[in-house]
Amino acid sequence: MKIAVVTGASSGLGKEFARQIPHLYKKLDEIWVVARRENRLKILAERMEERERISVRIFAGDLAKDSVYERLASALCEDQPDIRMLVNCAGFGKMGRFGEIPEKEQLSMIDVNCRALTRMTLVCLPYMSGGSRIVNAASAAAFSPQPGFAVYAAGKAYVKSLSHALAAELKERQIFVTAVCPGPVDTEFFRRSGKLPGRGGRLGRADAGAVVKRALRDTAVKRQLSVYGAPMKAAGILSKLLPDAVTAAVMKRINDI
Repeated sequence: MKIAVVTGASSGLGKEFARQIPHLYKKLDEIWVVARRENRLKILAERMEERERISVRIFAGDLAKDSVYERLASALCEDQPDIRMLVNCAGFGKMGRFGEIPEKEQLSMIDVNCRALTRMTLVCLPYMSGGSRIVNAASAAAFSPQPGFAVYAAGKAYVKSLSHALAAELKERQIFVTAVCPGPVDTEFFRRSGKLPGRGGRLGRADAGAVVKRALRDTAVKRQLSVYGAPMKAAGILSKLLPDAVTAAVMKRINDI
């Protein structure tokens, strides 16, 4: 049985990946979706089964807790599927000065954005084979330190670095890894994160469907990095040319921190 696994599938990029993956992988038997909001997953599953004619299996749970991993690991062990694609999209951000964001929120960001992604990859990797893909949702925030968005950006830098390292390690197994690094995307993300002050808050937001379409094209041709839009590509290039201290100072001014 050939499957795809998508985390954070109840909204945003995760939901878009779940919708679009069947157009890339025509011979998938099922898509397994993981997220906290079970009602939304049920609605997504009904629509996909009706429109895409593909079975969707739901794993509802908080990725900061053990139970969802245990249920997923048990299902994988029982069914022994071939995971053709793992998409790690679960995550959130919180904007503001480091010392003013509650400790619980800061640590939760690290748990979901870094620890959960790492654990999900470890759970799924034994069931992946030659030609499988791992797609990790990072962010253009990973390109440089981000005053006003410090923990989120640092976590996404971890995701980007881990993705590149895994790509090198898994190359001999013909498993390909892509880090997706968009700028602001028009999703529910900002409902929880808050609006960044200053010029950073006036950045345009990309369409989630377009970002995912670009990411799937990039992973299909084995690109390690998927960056949507010319401004974010330019930001990525500049981050390689300028010292971190300089880019941090620039971002501090942009974010009006």
